[in-house]
Amino acid sequence: MTAHTPASPSATILGYPRIGRRRELKKALEAYWAGKISTAELEAAAEGIQLATLRRLAELGLSETSAIPGTFSFYDQVLDTAVALGAVPARFGALHDEEGRLGLDAYFTLARGNAEQQPLEMTKWFDTNYHYLVPEIGPDTEFSLSSERVVEEFLFAKSHGFVTRPYLVGPVTFLLLSKPADGAPEDFDPLSRLDDVLPVYAAILARLRAAGAEWVQLDEPALVADLDTPALEVSDAVERAYSVLAGVPVSGEGRPSILLSAPYGGLGAQTAVVAATGVEAVALDLFKGELPSGEDLAGFGGKTVVAGLVDGHNIWRNDLAASAAKLDALRAAGTEHGFEVAVATSTSAFHVPHDVEEETQLDAGLRSWLAFADQKVGEVVTLATYLREPESARAAIDEASRSIASRAEAAGVRRPEVRERTAALAPADFSRSAYSDRAAAQDAELHLPPLPTTTIGSFPQTAEVRGARARLNKGAIDAVEYERLMKDEIKRVIDLQEELGFDVLVHGEPERNDMVQYFAENLDGFDVTVHGWVQSYGSRCTRPSILWGDVSRPAPITVPWATYAQSLTEKPLKGMLTGPVTILAWSFVRDDQPLAETANQVALALRDEIADLETAGIKVIQVDEPALRELLPLRRADQPAYLDWSVKSFRLATAGAADATQIHTHLCYSEFGAIIDAIDGLDADVTSIEAARSRMEVVNDLEAHGFGRGVGPGVYDIHSPRVPSQEEIEELLKTAVAHVPSRQLWVNPDCGLKTRGYAETEASLRNLVEAAKAARAVLAANA
Repeated sequence: MTAHTPASPSATILGYPRIGRRRELKKALEAYWAGKISTAELEAAAEGIQLATLRRLAELGLSETSAIPGTFSFYDQVLDTAVALGAVPARFGALHDEEGRLGLDAYFTLARGNAEQQPLEMTKWFDTNYHYLVPEIGPDTEFSLSSERVVEEFLFAKSHGFVTRPYLVGPVTFLLLSKPADGAPEDFDPLSRLDDVLPVYAAILARLRAAGAEWVQLDEPALVADLDTPALEVSDAVERAYSVLAGVPVSGEGRPSILLSAPYGGLGAQTAVVAATGVEAVALDLFKGELPSGEDLAGFGGKTVVAGLVDGHNIWRNDLAASAAKLDALRAAGTEHGFEVAVATSTSAFHVPHDVEEETQLDAGLRSWLAFADQKVGEVVTLATYLREPESARAAIDEASRSIASRAEAAGVRRPEVRERTAALAPADFSRSAYSDRAAAQDAELHLPPLPTTTIGSFPQTAEVRGARARLNKGAIDAVEYERLMKDEIKRVIDLQEELGFDVLVHGEPERNDMVQYFAENLDGFDVTVHGWVQSYGSRCTRPSILWGDVSRPAPITVPWATYAQSLTEKPLKGMLTGPVTILAWSFVRDDQPLAETANQVALALRDEIADLETAGIKVIQVDEPALRELLPLRRADQPAYLDWSVKSFRLATAGAADATQIHTHLCYSEFGAIIDAIDGLDADVTSIEAARSRMEVVNDLEAHGFGRGVGPGVYDIHSPRVPSQEEIEELLKTAVAHVPSRQLWVNPDCGLKTRGYAETEASLRNLVEAAKAARAVLAANA
């Protein structure tokens, strides 16, 4: 660090939950979108959340200047950066105001779309369950400083006595995660616009420095992943970007010191490249990634190496003794090579809930094994204390070791009968008969028309449904009354689908609070939280369950509801299950054994459920795997092993089904081309896939692969409130038919309808069914 560089904080985190401890942001956003509160009221709610976060983090020990990151967002951090850069796709027209700024309404238009335009595409953020909005960049995209919200939020914190560390997605990651805009040449790469975005980044840094910011955090997680862009091109982009941004002196009004953060894995071959940049600090993920070699560490001389030793992505208590040993090695290297050492979380902590101490309903033993965001701050502070005064941290380190030891010995963590069943598995347990035999049996059983219509599973969960569940939990109604209310809703959903003309029906899942939590509550080895909300995207929050022990199914879970729904209709009714990989991906999963073992335990529980559904007369069963790509390792060398066990776990769950039982699966918001072989390997009879927001991009991958079984590329984007017209859906189906044989195609929405309202849902589904009828007529005329 130069003489003008302010010292980096010794303890920090890379981010913190931003929705509020009681989902205050979600409630404010949805009230604003519904027209119930004003812009000023929304801004006031956001400031209240930010101020509460600042005070809480200072109270937990992040009291040094710049230790608290400014990572608040109204919707998404990638969208924040796109709006700051003015990166608005031309298809949206003029969203800038007269002063060239993009306000909140423009911001939300990009996120949620409008009557004329679909929103930005959404996809997974690295190997997490968070979804980011994908910027659209073309050769002619105009970049300009269009929002100074990052500066305004810094000044707001400063006005309350907190000097924070502002946050932006770094320029290399921003462009690597972008997609070519409509009309861009086929060979166009958004990364080619790097030199055009850097002046805007530099202008933002200058404004932050003028406002008093001492440090800024530029997030570059793309550097830890193997992307389509060659590594050498990425290295060149890093060098170019940070020679510009770090080339401005820190002294005077130049810029803040730069913390380049690289979460979600090790930098690998990019380590030396990053070390050679002129940034003042680099945050390394040393939880998933390895400590760099001595040669690579030598390159960090003069910098601060921020050791990401506390897992920001899962909730298990840190092995502080092991982390302290890593710090000893890093500190010795720092002494040798001339760099400082600080401590942080490995990633932003917005992937975990706020505070485990609020989960008083959990068993005390289980609670002692866990660390939510607030506890992770405590772990970071303890390790930073260890760096300065090892003996002062000794008691906390020893107590963590005792807790970890108690977990290994606790009842239910290892159950012999569960492990004996997985150990006895044979190759035949993972395979069904040939697809041609199954297809013939299913045609004879189901008698479906061309382009059959269905939905993905859930229907809107009304205030009445949620209220009934709340009254049941409070003891205001009994289980008998609750069952009656849920059956009334199921009948409503069946009657609506019959009236609209759907071919394969669903019961709507009113009894389910969440597609994973519902199963977690009915399987041994899980527990659930009350306040453990995390952000999935925008205002959408989930409560991941805690998978802490060996898994088994004590009793049937979905069979009574499916049986009742099937009794209401002569049409096929889909039984709805969540797949083993998705149950793992959307839970906080035990870290004391291989994921493959845990996945097989869950798969066997689902296999038993499928057998009971078949016995009850259910002929179509969907096993959702929307998170199949989510757990895909970021390094290609690690991907084959993951895809092997993840595909096998799905096949283990479904391989016991009879030929005449049609097995469906569903995937959403993934880059499907990267895992098309794995999707094919699932051997599902029908696969439904998100496709509406990307305007049917997936059909090119399906065609190129020669995908040979049933497939339903989605035609209705349920993550936006807009109602697609019949004509719009017909165009999507026309595109699909041009690339995939019509005999294989199904017509369905992108995803479940739980978060939508009934008015928009009914209108959209009516258009979907009518579009399918029109497409069938075209097929018949051309036959």
